Amino acid sequence: MATTRATSDALNSAPSTAPDEAPNPYLSACRQMESAAELLGIKAGQLEILKSPKRELTVNFPVEMDDGSVQIFTGYRVQHNDARGPFKGGIRYANHVSLDEVKALAMWMTWKSAVVNLPYGGAKGGVIVDPASLSDAELENLSRRFITELEPIIGPDRDIAAPDMGTDSTVMAWMMDTYSMAHGHTVPAIVTGKPVSVGGSLGRFEATGRGVLFCIEEIARRRDESLDGLRVVIQGFGQVGSVAARLLDDCGAEILAVSDAQAGYYNAHGLDIAEMMRCSNDRGHIVAPPRGADRISNAELLELDCDYLVPAAIENVILPSNANEINAKVVVEAANGPTAPDAEAILLDRGITVVPDILANAGGVTVSYMEWVQDLQSFFWEEAEVNQRLARIMRYAFGEVWAIAQDRHVSLRDAAHLLAIGRVVEAIQTRGVFP
Repeated sequence: MATTRATSDALNSAPSTAPDEAPNPYLSACRQMESAAELLGIKAGQLEILKSPKRELTVNFPVEMDDGSVQIFTGYRVQHNDARGPFKGGIRYANHVSLDEVKALAMWMTWKSAVVNLPYGGAKGGVIVDPASLSDAELENLSRRFITELEPIIGPDRDIAAPDMGTDSTVMAWMMDTYSMAHGHTVPAIVTGKPVSVGGSLGRFEATGRGVLFCIEEIARRRDESLDGLRVVIQGFGQVGSVAARLLDDCGAEILAVSDAQAGYYNAHGLDIAEMMRCSNDRGHIVAPPRGADRISNAELLELDCDYLVPAAIENVILPSNANEINAKVVVEAANGPTAPDAEAILLDRGITVVPDILANAGGVTVSYMEWVQDLQSFFWEEAEVNQRLARIMRYAFGEVWAIAQDRHVSLRDAAHLLAIGRVVEAIQTRGVFP
């Protein structure tokens, strides 16, 4: 299969609790939004606009398989809000994809873009499929057909896709090519996260993990902590988790444990991250036990004693059932929605700081924006310039969120939502309601 480490984080770690315990992600997103909306004094009509996606598309489409048979797949594209600019959001392939999951992710994308002050709205897409079960040819057929189904509602100035769980730069190249063929000319800005050879940006692969590093540096500085010797546990070893682990290791942090979907690996004295990279394949699966590491479950990994816990896999891994067992001082949400609202309340009551996903993992969409800009102007930057711009945007956004949290005496999540939702509401008010 063509999928690489670039998209495998969410596939590489499983929830540590029973599925029936996980809350509905869309309802969780609404709860988070409503908490901030109440603090902002948002009117009922504006609240309904924020809660309701602008467009929800469900498609059932045929794909020809290698044996000549035809299978029907179901896919979604949800466009949440475009008051600040075109819709922007990834496309994921996973068996657990649902409309409510995609709706939640689209809403989070709106806030994520706004918190780092990008001129984007939020969208998300997904197909119910296990990409590992498809051959490369079947994956290409599915990807090209799905983007064709979305073609009436997407465009470089309308809705720009990107890779997510189960998709990668190769899938984005297929989608860009398919859209371009339909329009009679090359349209690189229709997707981001592409290979550099067809308009992708240098620095995009590491962007989300690098953004996580910047957020950890910022929160550590405000807690008078040094990254040198900081004890970190990371759930997930795909693009985000592995990049964050390597960058933190380079800064002197001790990475005590990492995991994939099958298991975690723990060393109380710190893992050799270079060896971990050699022990994993290009999908982030740890294929050989690293020397000196104990094999543990994902549930045990989440409960390890550490300074910083970085969930970098899937949503709903910290739930009310295990929130009291979390032994980190800080949780940095590198994944989307890893902490359920009721679980976060428990963490906060215990004095654990949570750096929210809409800030901590915004590095990916930030460099996707840079890729889009570069595609539109056909002028590309060196990787050092991309990283410098990313650092400036992420650090400034963190500072804004921190200042609001201190001033309003609220959590970092509420502060991030106050900042993001305030910007979206201002755009809605400025534009007005048509007609």
